Amino acid sequence: MTTTTRLPRITEAAGRKRVLAPSNAAGTRALLACAVVAGPLWVAVSVAQALTREGFEPTRHALSQLATGSLGWLQITNFVIAGILATVGATGLHRVMRGTPGGVAVPRLVRVVGVGMVAAGLLTMDPADGFPAGTPDGVPDSMSRHAYGHMAAGSITFASLIAIGYLLGRHFSRLGNRRLAVVSRVAATVKLTGDAWAMGGGTAGALTIATGTTVMFALLAYVAAHYRRTA
Repeated sequence: MTTTTRLPRITEAAGRKRVLAPSNAAGTRALLACAVVAGPLWVAVSVAQALTREGFEPTRHALSQLATGSLGWLQITNFVIAGILATVGATGLHRVMRGTPGGVAVPRLVRVVGVGMVAAGLLTMDPADGFPAGTPDGVPDSMSRHAYGHMAAGSITFASLIAIGYLLGRHFSRLGNRRLAVVSRVAATVKLTGDAWAMGGGTAGALTIATGTTVMFALLAYVAAHYRRTA
């Protein structure tokens, strides 16, 4: 007579509970809350300024240019706070994603995004193309060192966001969550396409970059909230 032992199926939720067992669940939820808030906060404050600051045109001016002028401190603060929240939130993502596909790379890249945002806030762009109000139209003949630093920080941040989207696509695909796998890959593609369009001199390039960034921040916030519910 042969007996068969049936092994229990490990579900995504069960796996997360197992991973979180050694950690303080309340602390993990607090860390994940930082990841939930970071992107939407940055977008909301940026949009509010874009709608109210004189001379700002979303199709011509990058949201980073809001960090210039007499009110530039608002956007600098926005960058720094959101960056710190993302950096802290990455620790929460590391806890809940540990042991899963992308469970190391995604939190590390989220941390890179956070540090990149802080750097992009502290290293501001130069006034250009009519903003702040009173600035001559067109691109300046030369760029400051902090403007070059901003471009470097922004490039690293954008590349990290795109990579995060595709890695999350693989992560959720392996876990059997087809919906979030598709959403993650679409969000990454929107960001990649928007950046490529702008770099190629496409019309309203500043807006396509902002749109892609907003979509990726929304994805990260949703993923953090998704894991926070069961942490």
